[in-house]
Amino acid sequence: MSYLASKPRYEILDGLRGVAAMIVVAFHLFETYSAGIPYQILNHGYLAVDFFFVLSGFVIGYAYDDRWNKMTLGDFFKRRLIRLHPMLIMGTLVGLMFFLLGGGHPDFAAVNTTLWWMILLVCVWGFTLIPLPASMDIRGWGEFNPLNGATWSLLWEYLANILYALFIRHFSKLVLAIFVGLSAVLTVILCMDIDVFGVLEARSYAAYTVVGGWSLTPDQLQVGLTRLLYPFFAGLLLSRMGKVIRLKNGFWWCSLLVTLLLVVPRIGGDNPANFWMNGLYEAVCILIAFPLIVAMGAGSSIKGKRSTAVCKFLGEISYPLYVTHYPLIYMQMSWAATHKDLPTSTHILFACCVFVLAIFIAYASLKVYDEPVREWLKKKWFKK
Repeated sequence: MSYLASKPRYEILDGLRGVAAMIVVAFHLFETYSAGIPYQILNHGYLAVDFFFVLSGFVIGYAYDDRWNKMTLGDFFKRRLIRLHPMLIMGTLVGLMFFLLGGGHPDFAAVNTTLWWMILLVCVWGFTLIPLPASMDIRGWGEFNPLNGATWSLLWEYLANILYALFIRHFSKLVLAIFVGLSAVLTVILCMDIDVFGVLEARSYAAYTVVGGWSLTPDQLQVGLTRLLYPFFAGLLLSRMGKVIRLKNGFWWCSLLVTLLLVVPRIGGDNPANFWMNGLYEAVCILIAFPLIVAMGAGSSIKGKRSTAVCKFLGEISYPLYVTHYPLIYMQMSWAATHKDLPTSTHILFACCVFVLAIFIAYASLKVYDEPVREWLKKKWFKK
């Protein structure tokens, strides 16, 4: 088995992934001070996950669709594990460290009472990405991994890779288009809060949004599967169709569009009678805007040392930043809960420091751990 040489990268798409990852971190930092979903600052930052799925589907199609005559299923899964799993383990270890520092938040009372061996067991279990049973939920938020809640989207990413490798890679463009169309219907059902399957009532707090997907409850499973299917396989279809849009200064225009879509205030405000407006907005973002942005990013070229360097840095740091940042948010929540009387300026300064620390941990993890481990695994599992 030989490790297939990497294809030329879509540098702009890498950069856009980094832009979205930065917004996710800022979104979570602001979320600590939010009174609820309608009031969140950078209100639609959670849509970055759906944008990530479109990017992933496009890149998977580009990287692997024409290689199956040279690559076995085992080769494919090894390549994906090499790319994704080392940083998943690091993210869980970072989560372990900050779990031990996060006992000041009233919702994290279990931090101070959980026995050390249970924390260690949860950590090791988290390495597998298998969702934890409710009896091992040592934080109490119902997350797949209570040490690092952000890894929920990686579970769906793995599922998408499995579906692609076993079944969907065999689909013709027509069959794939039909599949994507049916998935679009599921997206509309979720965004417009149409409770077809009778499980969405449990997430009334997130009505007319796609928020969710991180638990094993029926409503969260519907949300997670819906958020995965259309974006990922629409990205795959886009890759197969080869329809891209050429745009001058494409990276900067696409970055601006992504930023605007993710930080726009709640559509319709906090009036329940207008919630449907927000659902319509999110449906348009997922079904139309995100694929268009990916098409523009894929069709545009990047020029100039500065733009190239920015894209390279953002692309390198995007995945490590996403997978390691959320444990810092737990810590920030605990600090904010125990320092409510401090001036706003102090809270802003602390949040900025956490943002910088998140970038530092991500970059250090990438260079000191992730890249060497991936290179070692390539040499161990594949012959050059």
